[in-house]
Order: sequence, then C-alpha cells, then structure tokens
Amino acid sequence: MHLRIPLPAAGLVTVSALLLTGCFAPSEDSAKPGSGDDRRIRLAMMQPPRSGLSPLSDDAFKLSRWSTAETLVTLDPLGDARPGLATRWTRTSDRTWEFTVREGVTFHDGSELTAEVAAHSLSRAATASPKPRILDGVELTAEARGGKVVVTTDETDPLVPQRLSSPQLSILAKSAYGKDGRIDPVGAGSGPYALVKVNGTTTAALDRYDGYWGKKARAAGIDVSFVPDGAARAAAIRSGEADIAESVPVSQASLLAPETVTEVPMPRTNTLYLNTASGPFEDAGLRAAARAAIKPAELVKGVYEGRADRAGGLLGPALPWAAEGRRELTGRTKAADPGGTTITLATFSDRAELPEVASVLQQQLQQAGFKVKQVVREYAHIEEDALAGKFDAFILSRATVLDSGDPVAYLRSDFTCDGSFNLARLCDKSVDEAVRKASATPAGDARRAAVLAAEAAVLRTDAAIPMLHERVIQGDATSLTGSAKDPRERLLVTSDTRFK
Repeated sequence: MHLRIPLPAAGLVTVSALLLTGCFAPSEDSAKPGSGDDRRIRLAMMQPPRSGLSPLSDDAFKLSRWSTAETLVTLDPLGDARPGLATRWTRTSDRTWEFTVREGVTFHDGSELTAEVAAHSLSRAATASPKPRILDGVELTAEARGGKVVVTTDETDPLVPQRLSSPQLSILAKSAYGKDGRIDPVGAGSGPYALVKVNGTTTAALDRYDGYWGKKARAAGIDVSFVPDGAARAAAIRSGEADIAESVPVSQASLLAPETVTEVPMPRTNTLYLNTASGPFEDAGLRAAARAAIKPAELVKGVYEGRADRAGGLLGPALPWAAEGRRELTGRTKAADPGGTTITLATFSDRAELPEVASVLQQQLQQAGFKVKQVVREYAHIEEDALAGKFDAFILSRATVLDSGDPVAYLRSDFTCDGSFNLARLCDKSVDEAVRKASATPAGDARRAAVLAAEAAVLRTDAAIPMLHERVIQGDATSLTGSAKDPRERLLVTSDTRFK
C-alpha cells in the first residue's frame, strides 16, 4: 500500500515561504486600501506560457482565463453554443455557416471588430502549421461576405459553432499578426481586461479595459505570476500573497482554510498512454497485462486522498451521460506474461500528483512482472520526446472536452492515425472509423452514443488505460468573490470577479 508521509506543518510553511520568494511582485495598486474597484487581482497560475501566448497553442486558454481574448461563440454549462463576438449564425448548406459579427466591439489597440477582421483571425488559424488542436482533421476557410463571416468546411461538420468557441480560435486585432508568422496578443484582445505586459515565463499584467463592449470589469487589473510549484501556489493563498491560485495540489488542499477551497468535478482524465508503434507495447498482450496490473483505487485513495473519481472509461462524471450510456466492454485481449520485460514510464512534474502516480504505477507494474524505469521532467522539457514515441508509457492528466465542449476533438487528436497529440501512436482502422462516425453525427443523443462507441473502440486496443478523473481544486482569498469555477478551464477571472 502506498502511503504519503506528510511534512511537519512548521517545516512545510518554511519550505513554501522559500519557494514563494521572488515569485510574486505585487503592484502598488494591489496593496492600496479603498474600494474593490481600485484593487488588482493577484493570480498564481500553474504553467508558464509554452508558445509565447500564441492563441494557436494551449496558451490560448490563459488568454481566455484572463478574459482578454474572446471568440465568436461561447458555450453554456451544457455545452450548447451561445453568442459571443457573433450575435447569431445560420447554416446555409451542409458545409457552410454564416456568422453575424457583434457591432460596437473594439480591440485593445483601438481598432474595430469587423467581419473582415474576424475572418482574418480564423484564416490564420486554419492555415497555420501546425494547426490548432481544435482543427485536427478539419479543413476550414473563412471569408468576409456581405458583412458576415462565412465559414466553409471541406466535409459536413455539425459542430462548427462549438468548434469556433475554442480559445484557440480567438479573434484578435490585425495588429497581433506579424509578417513572420508570429502572433502577439499584447494589446490585441477584445475582452474586459487588456493584456499590457508579459515578462517571459514569470509574470504578466492586465489592465481593466474601459472600452469593453459588455459588462465592465470590477477590478482594476490582474497581476499574473507563473508558479509551477503547487506548494507555493497553495502557500500564496495562506499567506495572502495571491487572491486566486489555480490547480491547488490535493496534498495542499487540506492545509488551506475550508472557506478558501473549491472542488469541482472536471472533464479531465488521468490516463496511462502506451506506445503501440514501437517497443514492448506493440504487443497487445503486454498492453493488456499493463491494464490488468493497474489498481486505480490505490491512486484515488493514496495519492488523491479521495479527491478524485475512479475511471469507468475515458470520459468521466463531468459528462454524466457517459456513465449512463456506457455498456460493458467486450472483446478485449487477454493479458500476456510480462516475463521481466523492461519498460520506460514517463510523466511530468508540473502537476504535483503525477510523479507520485508514477511511483505507485511503477510498484504495481513491477509486481505484475515488468521491470520499470522512470523519467520525470517539467512538461516543457518532455512533451517533444513523448510525442516522438521515446517512452513506452506516459502518464498524462488530459482534459477530454477542452476545445469544443465535445469529446470528439479529444478522441481524434489523441487516438486517430493522423491525430496531432497521439502519444500512444495508435493507428487502428476501427478506431478511426468510430471517431469519423461520431464526428459526422449531429449533436444530441445519437452523437453521444457514437462518442461512447468510439471510446469503446479505443479501450479495446489498450493503447490508453484511464485511471481516474480529477477534480479541480481552486484557492480563493476570502476577500475576493466572483471568480469562475469552470470545469472546462476556459474561465477564471471575469468581469464579475471583485473584492468584497
């Protein structure tokens, strides 16, 4: 049984204080007394920018969580499309949609939102190399026509509005796009907060944008610090150094005052990806042996202290229809004898629990007859090797509906032959066909059933072994109210976030 040995409380406070040194540089405004509207929100984020805050990368979700970049469409809690920078849309043919752009919107550089500007942003995303993940397997064109944005896809796509809700398809001012292909979001968004400064991978600053078309921000601005160390983020809430801390580690949650902790089930799955293209796990029997060796209950209880849900599939309790519609899986490969087979198990340290998960899995796999080597690095230093197939197994905490509010984009990206994030290097005809069918099915019960059929096709390959579904733990100072608790991790600081 795996047990955590806690640090003494006094020692933990000392360590956290040392980790915090130099991480936060509160502005003069944030320390001012007075009304909440005059104060700045101090935000501790887990991961620093990976791609210079390019909206075409996962950095787009930082721009969204800061309420600085916006999309044509937004999603409601059920995942249905709602107006954003577009006020309405019409499907004019199987492959063509027309979006009416909201009037009276200005970007932070003073320029106006027009159909031409919106089409320009979408076209840059559609022609980028590599493409944003949301456009995996999708050929899309956008043009301004008759004052509207006309979006055309090469194949029928019933989820175009949901797709355009992805932060990776944010609409920025033309000034953001350089001739060298780089995209600089500073001063180019349209949200209630204007990004005014980025200091590499350490800090960023945003100011309230008084020209915002919608509800004005209540706080004067946001001071962002990138703090990869989870203990330091939690300590920032305890010490008052931060007003919001995202992704508080499970091990730290119990050390915070209960009124500062929010726990939200989220569509995120902790999964073991097995390299099916090279190495020991080309053998389906050995993949089945790995699946049989893993005991998720030990991870939930020992590593996550009960603050997670044991996986019944790739899709978790944040999507209740998945559990309701899932059927018992049949046709699985029988486990082979590992016979001392050596494997390399890798993960990253940015999420505090994952190295501990790796240690528990190492024990479980060794007990089953594997010999296991471990590799743990920061994500920025391991992603390239993971995608290149340099590890036999990789532990990833993966959001399953991050982009469009629909799991198909995740299934295509992670498990199809041409998926851009295919850590398992899986190329299986039955999986590709099941994902293609789900992608072509209109929204509703039929699409959900097709998604579950695709999930089953993936699970039968044992290329991915879902272990548990995480809950997001967020820390908020008691002096603050109105921060978003968003399972999709798109929203955090909003116009309503303010000091009491």
